Amino acid sequence: MEEAKELPPLPSLLALHRYYIWANRHREYFFRAALKDQGDRPMTALTVFADDAMMFMSYWYAGLYVVVEGWGELRLNDPKVDELLESPHVDLLRRYRNGVCHYQREYADPRFLDMISAQGVVPWVQDLNQAFGSYFMQRLKEDPDGWLAKMGHPTC
Repeated sequence: MEEAKELPPLPSLLALHRYYIWANRHREYFFRAALKDQGDRPMTALTVFADDAMMFMSYWYAGLYVVVEGWGELRLNDPKVDELLESPHVDLLRRYRNGVCHYQREYADPRFLDMISAQGVVPWVQDLNQAFGSYFMQRLKEDPDGWLAKMGHPTC
């Protein structure tokens, strides 16, 4: 029988949740911008990275990788999240985050191009984002140690 993993203290989980909220907000901005920009102008290799939707997508993806890092650091587990994190797309996401958050001399850097051209990456990112959201909603709803209540915050 597998031994149950000890959950991290709720303040650490809330700190990770903060990064998820930030990433998810950029996801919302991305979808709004993508809908607004449909058909506005033709995209070229030069303009695609200056497009609002691309900017928001890039920071969504970068922020989502921060959640991936925290997930591993806190040794969290969830069947759906863990399955998604077995994907080779995780490394593409890490490299993309590095491209977004660290200066790259090459405009069409492979860190960007590999991610946006990879097969199946878009539904994978959406599934991962959703799985993290579901995990946080469930875990924070439970508030097993009463930390949120002690701090005067209602549970989800």
